[in-house]
Amino acid sequence: MTMTVRDLRPDVRADAEGFSETRRLALPYMLSTPESVVHTLTHAHPDAHFGQLIAEEDGEIIGTAQISVAHDSPEPGQGSANIYVRPDRTRRGAGSLLLRTAEERLAGLGVKKLFAWVLDEPENRAFAERRGFRASRSAYFLRLDLAAGPLPPRQDPPAGVELRTGTDFADDPRPMFDLDAEVVADEPSDIDVEFTDYKAWLEETWKHPLLNLDLTSVAVVDGRPAAFSVAYTDGGTRYATAMTGTAREFRGRGLAKLAKNDSLHRARAAGYTEAFTGNDTGNGPMIAINKWFGYEVCATEVRYVRELG
Repeated sequence: MTMTVRDLRPDVRADAEGFSETRRLALPYMLSTPESVVHTLTHAHPDAHFGQLIAEEDGEIIGTAQISVAHDSPEPGQGSANIYVRPDRTRRGAGSLLLRTAEERLAGLGVKKLFAWVLDEPENRAFAERRGFRASRSAYFLRLDLAAGPLPPRQDPPAGVELRTGTDFADDPRPMFDLDAEVVADEPSDIDVEFTDYKAWLEETWKHPLLNLDLTSVAVVDGRPAAFSVAYTDGGTRYATAMTGTAREFRGRGLAKLAKNDSLHRARAAGYTEAFTGNDTGNGPMIAINKWFGYEVCATEVRYVRELG
């Protein structure tokens, strides 16, 4: 048995397919396609030093890592490394080799504090803690049966509010960027993020191959996007909410719930059978909204952190 770690080659289809399949098996609650794997790698901001590592056992891809520097945080020296190994190929050294490679590379880029998401399973948590990581916050993965589960009835927008889709902003996405930047800034996170680079956002986010503008719902007030529910789809029957949120001045009016309900109804009508989303475990308001839709928790991840050097 020979275990090696190397960088994903974006121009080799088998690499992207193996990476995506490994992530799907290890983390079935998140959407991934070969196209999204390549896009994320080739469109990441250069200051992120984003990398996708592959662990191979005798030529078979059995583990992956995504590593990056938090270039858009006001606090320097932070980075992340998220590692996933095929459930049927654990205990072979792939995770350890991926983590060691990631830590060495990020330390060389000046990272002093490393964050990693770890599935809330005894073996996964023990792996992180043996290597000096300590647990911080946690987040839920949630699933909704779109094919058979009931959805709340569709609601008419209140006076002065219009429901539109992401496609309506295709010619000028700047208002969507402004809303996304404000929502992300208030999202629970270990690393503060500041969206300031519109061109980078266009390449990384707006042109992402999983983004479905037709199913992305936007609540508009006086011509301005006030709330949205951003839809991802994988070309099959799986749908995911990439982000749902409301601009600060419009919060407390139920606009995020209105947009998400609209998106879910249209996704079901389009033939999608499973819906996925995620919530920080401390985000009570959004958890309550998702339970109202019928989502159920299907897994939990824990954010771990350790100092490098």
